[in-house]
Parts: sequence; C-alpha cells; structure tokens
Amino acid sequence: MSGTLLFSPMTIRGLELKNRIVVPPMHQYSAVKGFPTDWHLMNAGKFAAGGAGLVVVESTKVERRGCGTVGDLGIWDDKFIEPLSRLVKFIKQQNSVPGIQLGHSGRKARARRPWEGDGPLARTDEIDDWDEWTPVAPSAIAHSEKWPVPRALERGEVKDLVQAWGQAARRAHEAGFEMLELHGAHGYLVHEFLSERSNQRTDEYGGSEEGRMRFIIEVAEAVRGHWPDHKPLFVRLSVEDNAGWGPEQSAKLARILKAKGVDAIDCSSGGITDAAPILGKEIKYSYQVPLSEYVRTHADIMTMAVGLIIHGDQAEQILRDKQADLIAVGREILNNPNWPMDAALKLGVDGPFRNVPPQFGYWLGTRAKRGFGTKPSTWQNGLNAPGEVS
Repeated sequence: MSGTLLFSPMTIRGLELKNRIVVPPMHQYSAVKGFPTDWHLMNAGKFAAGGAGLVVVESTKVERRGCGTVGDLGIWDDKFIEPLSRLVKFIKQQNSVPGIQLGHSGRKARARRPWEGDGPLARTDEIDDWDEWTPVAPSAIAHSEKWPVPRALERGEVKDLVQAWGQAARRAHEAGFEMLELHGAHGYLVHEFLSERSNQRTDEYGGSEEGRMRFIIEVAEAVRGHWPDHKPLFVRLSVEDNAGWGPEQSAKLARILKAKGVDAIDCSSGGITDAAPILGKEIKYSYQVPLSEYVRTHADIMTMAVGLIIHGDQAEQILRDKQADLIAVGREILNNPNWPMDAALKLGVDGPFRNVPPQFGYWLGTRAKRGFGTKPSTWQNGLNAPGEVS
C-alpha cells in the first residue's frame, strides 16, 4: 500500500510529525525521588529509535502530593528541568518528537506499584515525607473501600494547583519538550473534578457540570499562559467513565478546551471506579476507537485513538475512516519497539526503513535489497527466495 495516512507527515501548530504513530505516556514507576533514571532514557530512546513520530513521556507530577507511587516522575521544581532535558535530547537525536504528560494522582496517590499488588501503600521508614504526601481530592470521598479517604482540597489550594500546572508547563518548555498533554483521565485528580461521583463540592469547582469542568478549563488557561503558541497542547480524557461522565459531556468539554488553545483530545476511558472501562461491551480490537470518533465528530477537534490497536492495517483503517487523526500504540509497542518499521513493511510503504536511525536502518535496508526480510519465510527449503525472512 503506497500513500498511507499512517506514514504521512502531519503538522500541528508549529510541530511537524514524520508519521501519525504516537507512543502514549506509560507509567514506568522507576523514578528516584521524582528524577528520571537510565531506565527512562532507555525506555523513551528505544521507542524513538523504533520510528514513532511522537514519543510522550509518562505522567509527570506537577506537585509532590500528586505522585501516585514512589517511582513517579516529577516536575514540581526547576531542579527537574535538566534531567528531563536529557530525555528530550536523545528522542530528538532519533528524529522523533518529544512530548510529556503532566498529571496529578489526586485520591489515588500514595499507592503501590501495580506489580506490587496495586492499592494503597503501607507506611515505611524509607519515605521521609509520608505525612506531606497526603492524598487530596475535590471531596473527601475514597476511590473504593480499600482506599483511604482523601483530604478535600480547600478553595485556595485549588487555585494554587492551577498555577502549579502552569509552572510545570513552563518547566516542560524549558526542558525542550515540543508537545504537552494534560492528564484528565483514569480517575486521577482532573477526572475526579469532572465526575459527579467524586466531586461533591458546593463552591465554583463543583455542583453543576459547568462547575465541575472549571478546574480543567482553568488549568488549560494557565498552561497556555506558559506554553508557547507554536507548541501543541493535548488533553487525555476518559470519554466514558461509567460513573456519570460520558461522550456527550466529553465533546462539550472538548469544544470549550479547543477555544482555550487545546489542539487534540486523547480518547481513553474508565478510572473513577474499578468497573470495566466500558460496561456491557466486549474488550476487543479498537474497542475505544468509537469514543475518539464521537469526540472528533461532535467537537470538531483532532483526536488520538488508543486501545488494543495492534496491527498496521488496523491503524491505517482507523485513519481512513476518519475516526482519529493520530494513533497511539501502547502495550503493543512494548512488545515490539520497532512496531512502526514493522507496520511500514506490512503496509508496503516505500522506504520502510527511512523512519529509523541509520545504525540499523541502513543494514536492514541492505538486507531487503537482497530479497530478505519483507515477505513470508521459505527458509526450510534452503532457498534464498526473493522476499523471504532471514
């Protein structure tokens, strides 16, 4: 297939992407006191070298209280700028675009890493700021019975948090990131403000739907005040959360955010409760893509699709059907960091190795010219048939 949408370049504001493939933010739980480690460099670097157009660094917390685990990345102080810039530089060296997601865990803070059992963390002597690391939320309502009741944020604290997001955006810019995403999904703080299940405030940040949207709107305004006009701003939403917030509300919010300078909605689902992301529906290929299509259609805004997008032709069809403008490949790119190159080969893209660094793109291209590595294998018969895998 020539002339694919998946491998066509795209311009958003002043940002040029070489293709529509995005590595979405995926928590690594591997920071040390908020600082990135060699693991983060390796993790982001392999995806950038694998050919993705945009690599988004995991949810990085705008204040210490917002850390979900002891391994969350931080950006609440200028001291984080230089270490994060190391990731930026390496991603750029691989001809990919570095993005970052800004987040706050809210009432789901102070948790165990998923492979340690998930759920709330037990107090230990190793955590010297335990009392300061207090889960906060719009209202004093626990996520579930196994989670502690968070402290409700005072009105002044909400205002301070809005400014914390703005300062985090400034630091992200100074570190060199070229795309920024606000995490408003998965039951974390912004989503907690949006949901009537978790937000029972009676001030201007609660009550009506408009009141519950106020926090993310003010955050977007504050971020745009520190994030240059030529750099894109995305927002991740749980478009369907099975707890009173759904596609209609998400599209309404997306229209407002677009007017505030948001360029695209990253469409996910779930998180306010422990229920399945989309009740009554089977989890299958592209299961969240209809959410992206709905927001794209009803809010007239660019969207990014995510959720069991496994194959190149699957991603291409989503774009051709105008269900999304960008494709986020998460767990599948964990399985195969060279997924973009693999998809290019399977889609018959001209010059399938041009998206990857020459350190291995050159050699793979040389092998392909000899007829190896582009078609099903015939190695069993000992023939060097044109197009066989080696």
